[in-house]
Amino acid sequence: MDKRTTEREVVAELQSGMTLGIGGWGSRRKPMSLVRELLRSDVTDLTLVSYGGPDVGLLCAAGKVRKVVYGFVSLDSIPLEPHFRVARQTGSIEAVELDEGMLQWGLYAAANRLPFLPTRAGLGSDVLTLNPHLKLVKSPYADAEELVAMPAIELDMAWIHMNRADAGGNGQFLGPDFFFDDLFCLAAKRRFMSCEKLVATRDLLAEGSVHTLKINRTMTDGVIEAPGGAHFTECPPDYARDEPFQKEYAATAKDEKLWQEFWSRYLDVATEAEYQAAVKSR
Repeated sequence: MDKRTTEREVVAELQSGMTLGIGGWGSRRKPMSLVRELLRSDVTDLTLVSYGGPDVGLLCAAGKVRKVVYGFVSLDSIPLEPHFRVARQTGSIEAVELDEGMLQWGLYAAANRLPFLPTRAGLGSDVLTLNPHLKLVKSPYADAEELVAMPAIELDMAWIHMNRADAGGNGQFLGPDFFFDDLFCLAAKRRFMSCEKLVATRDLLAEGSVHTLKINRTMTDGVIEAPGGAHFTECPPDYARDEPFQKEYAATAKDEKLWQEFWSRYLDVATEAEYQAAVKSR
């Protein structure tokens, strides 16, 4: 089955008010070409679920977001994503801040079609105070331990970015960490994967061992070849994070004029190719 598609076709399926899960981790291997296509659309009022990075910050700054469910929102070398900070401090979004393990468990519950999963994560912290919708559940066994009943985090759509993929929707990571991209796919109704390079299925093991093939074709509905599609986040071994560009982006959170200039130069363009050309010309 040939699942090749484009960023524009994927975003055309996304509707205002939906819940969108975005894979990757902080400023690492994010499906940024899809995020940029979303910025060019008229979709708004989204609920984002993410171990967040510039995906969350950009979408908040562009007014696309109503609610963010997150374990953190960081640019890694810049600890707190600055555009997300502005959205959080001004109250322009609803924030659901969870322990990282709770977010994982919520995705895992959805992946297994369960209403919730019990966890100790969050106990003894302000997570429960800040999220009064979370409930406790008592073990039915002799221990009778009280645990957090982490509700399933169901997604309308999930986006991930891999180093390599085939046209059938099998995906491969070549960097040091897989993160939780498989759970995002399994928790979602529609799942789309961008990749640095499309290869023949027989060539998926040319650069990595079997354990790097964490995304199989049953987890995806579409695949996009997007060289440089994770920019400006890192996508090792293909490329490192573009730290100068990230610093330029981060600085715009404190200056509306700088943000408008950044938007005009890099984001107010018609295609991903124009974005990539603008980055190279700086």
